[in-house]
Amino acid sequence: MSDSPRVIVYINICLSSLCFLLCKDIINHRDIILISFFNNNVCYYIMNVYSDSSHSALKYLKDTEVNINNVLLMTGDFNIRDSLWDSSFPFHSSISDDLITIADSFNLALSTPINPCPTRYSDTTGEANSVINLMFLCYGLSELNHHSILPESCLSSDHAPLSINIPIYEEVICTSKLSIPPKSDQETTFIEEIISNFENLDTSDIGDTEKLERIVNQLGVIIDQAWTKNAKKSKISKHSKQWWMEECSRSLNNYRTTRSLDNWKSFKKVFKNIKRSFFDAKIQEVANKSHGPWELMNWISRRKLPAIEAIKHNDRPCLSPESLWDALHSTFNTALNHQVDLNILSKIERKATSQ
Repeated sequence: MSDSPRVIVYINICLSSLCFLLCKDIINHRDIILISFFNNNVCYYIMNVYSDSSHSALKYLKDTEVNINNVLLMTGDFNIRDSLWDSSFPFHSSISDDLITIADSFNLALSTPINPCPTRYSDTTGEANSVINLMFLCYGLSELNHHSILPESCLSSDHAPLSINIPIYEEVICTSKLSIPPKSDQETTFIEEIISNFENLDTSDIGDTEKLERIVNQLGVIIDQAWTKNAKKSKISKHSKQWWMEECSRSLNNYRTTRSLDNWKSFKKVFKNIKRSFFDAKIQEVANKSHGPWELMNWISRRKLPAIEAIKHNDRPCLSPESLWDALHSTFNTALNHQVDLNILSKIERKATSQ
């Protein structure tokens, strides 16, 4: 039970597109949670810390070299009373200096709440309320410089939650795409138009690079115009199917118009045959072209991502190209410029020279 974690993080499923990840390969302590997430292809970190009466988590962070960037915030119950953040407490603690130093190593600064008030409410008579729940924010970010204390949201806890809004950069996520159904009339027309325009293209005079580049650009324009003319805009959803064809749509629309049992059976038959043909073709493609029959396993379902840990060198994770290169260089060049004892060759048994 002594190894049970004392910190926890809940992540709303609506934020799953940010790819949150528990980074135990970087910080592995039961009282510290380091979470990473991606926004606009940049990795950011959030840290939750519980510091017990012996401050084991702070000692771990102080003694462990963690080389990561983009830590947005560090928050938690630090169990430290100090005049730096609690005006009702007149003393200063040396542990506070260690905490400030640790925060500074992550480029974090102590955040001032917009509504200063106690964060822990004592049930013991004669014991004053205190400020021991703190938040450290990334230094220099104007949009991330204050947090709020929510004493009205304590519920059954004796600690008040801390709240902050983290701005997320807007990302453009396409919800529709242009596509041409395979083996459809649109596909046939698309190919015919490209071939016809290619044949009418004058390629008799390609004497230099500029003329060649102009011809190539014209080819691109021809393909783009034919695609735009024949492609159909479709909405991307979890119900989208690669094997769905125009014949399926016609059969389904026919049933929706008549609502007859015969047309429903006809739709199910078309549906079944097209789906089977699609997967039969995929199986043949994998088995005959890729020569990787193991790919025929459950490849259409969502796969669980493998657990990934950072490469470590000298017990430190390599989180940048420079640290990876140093690890590679020092590993494969440890014998460089070392003296070699050639006497070891004399211990090798000599064999008769072959004629």
